[in-house]
Amino acid sequence: MAHLFATLMAAQDRWARPFGDFNHRWTSSLFRSVRPVRDVLNGTWLGHPLHPLLASGAVGILATVVVLDVLGQPAAADIALVFGFLAMLVTALAGLADYSETEGTALTRATLHGTLMVVALVPYAVSLALRAGAPADRSAPIAISIVGFVLVALGAFVGGDVSFVLGNMVNRHAWRGRGAKWIALELKTDEIPEGTPIKAKLGINDLVLVRQGETVLALHDQCAHAGGPLSGGTIVDGCIECPWHGSRYRLTDGRLRRGPAVYDQPTYEIRRGEHGWEGRRSQA
Repeated sequence: MAHLFATLMAAQDRWARPFGDFNHRWTSSLFRSVRPVRDVLNGTWLGHPLHPLLASGAVGILATVVVLDVLGQPAAADIALVFGFLAMLVTALAGLADYSETEGTALTRATLHGTLMVVALVPYAVSLALRAGAPADRSAPIAISIVGFVLVALGAFVGGDVSFVLGNMVNRHAWRGRGAKWIALELKTDEIPEGTPIKAKLGINDLVLVRQGETVLALHDQCAHAGGPLSGGTIVDGCIECPWHGSRYRLTDGRLRRGPAVYDQPTYEIRRGEHGWEGRRSQA
């Protein structure tokens, strides 16, 4: 089944890729002009992507509509459908905020996901209109809402692919250990400049270093959001800003200060040892 679904999704790339490029341009421009709103919709304040949280609720409500219709509870089913429809609209806003910073194959799949979800709103809107007329025979609005739910389920499957197969909006550092051993730090020069980000190597990890007086602050170089190189970023108000999407992390503790990232950045301890600079993952 997995190969069949993958083939069907890939077959949509012909239209989804150019459509996604078009949508990405206007959504990126829109949300970058209202960064505080984008951060709220991304889930920066929550420390967790907001879109999948809202999507779970919306899909759950719409599944409840099907159950209530089958059980012959028309009033409850109609009320649930109203809430489910509204939940879909709010979820779509959060999804657009994530979409505005999505790229590559993930953008193409997210375009397919979003298109299916928007199309699903049409049968739900028709079903709501028919239900509002209090028809004696409810078979038509019920059947139409079931069609909507099938489209939502397909869209949810594609959305899962965007996250679980393509890794969009996941923490880039989820599998990194907290090794307590000090190991040699590889630098191109023995001197670390004051207030300027530089890249260093600590075992398999790339770090970004910034010296402030006698203290050397270090974060993982790969941005938790989309893997951007923080060493190519700039220092802003005690934070380092990712050059790709503008996420900011506080240098002293890696705390996220601005999205679209939703996760903190791993920090490292740096010291001057007998044989040069050494580092290890922060233990706190």
